[in-house]
Amino acid sequence: MSTNVLRTADGWWVVREARAVRIDTKAVTTAELLADREAVRAATPSGATGTPVADLVALSPVTTPCRVVAQMVNYRSHARDSGFTGDIPPAFFRKASGSVSGPGESIIRPAHVKFLDYEVELGLVMGAPLPVGTVVEERDLASYVAGLVITNDVSARDIQLTRTQFYESKSYPTFTPTGPYLALLEPDDFAHLLDLRLKLSVNGDLRQDRTLADMIVRPAQALTLLARFQTLDPGDLLLTGTPGGTALKAPPKAVEKIGSLLPPATKWKAFFKSQARNPHYLHAGDHVRATIATPDGRIDLGEQRTPVTDAN
Repeated sequence: MSTNVLRTADGWWVVREARAVRIDTKAVTTAELLADREAVRAATPSGATGTPVADLVALSPVTTPCRVVAQMVNYRSHARDSGFTGDIPPAFFRKASGSVSGPGESIIRPAHVKFLDYEVELGLVMGAPLPVGTVVEERDLASYVAGLVITNDVSARDIQLTRTQFYESKSYPTFTPTGPYLALLEPDDFAHLLDLRLKLSVNGDLRQDRTLADMIVRPAQALTLLARFQTLDPGDLLLTGTPGGTALKAPPKAVEKIGSLLPPATKWKAFFKSQARNPHYLHAGDHVRATIATPDGRIDLGEQRTPVTDAN
């Protein structure tokens, strides 16, 4: 069964239900903690021992700097929402690790961003080096992936679309809320990954709700494809794509065809004029809630609650 680890300003904790026990470790980074698994195993809450989790302020369990890589259009439901048909070629992009924030911190919308979107994603935290050229089979996954985290790939759609700029649009500070828990997996847990259900709601309105069975490229294959050109190290983070239900959706085919005939400036002006009527984009005062868990609770990554605020 997986072990949930929480990080605070005071150190690392193992969580069981509503109690937490501090891990006796000198680890500062996620990579250092993963190298001290004996200390993690020794910290086991039981009964009424430990500190109430409600009394702790969780930080991101993924420390920075680290590599943050993400998969693009990796759920069938998201592909449909995005207007893709046929085979979807696997694609990756990088996010600045400065975008990583805690599971309760505010998502801060920059003043120039008008169309702020959400994307709940399962994050894979590497536990071993992944050299270029590595081939990862399903049976090998536990040799490379140490654990899982909830992430939210927050996106400035007006930057992403008009500039074809993924890096900037997804890398502003607070644009990758992460945690609360790093779920360290045992080898047997990997057989249950497809049962994980991703849910995201905004102000109590459920927007995204899919299991990993909706994935196009699953984790082992994703790591193999990524290793064609990218090295990963312990503590690095791979975001594995988001299901359908984001605010951004492709326009109807007829509208898209008309738009393709227009000059780019005119096309984007018309598109975002229509998007301005879409109530699903994030605004100051909104509250985003994200969870990822198996139905039986064998793997439960906790609950991420992030308010949205405007930059000062």
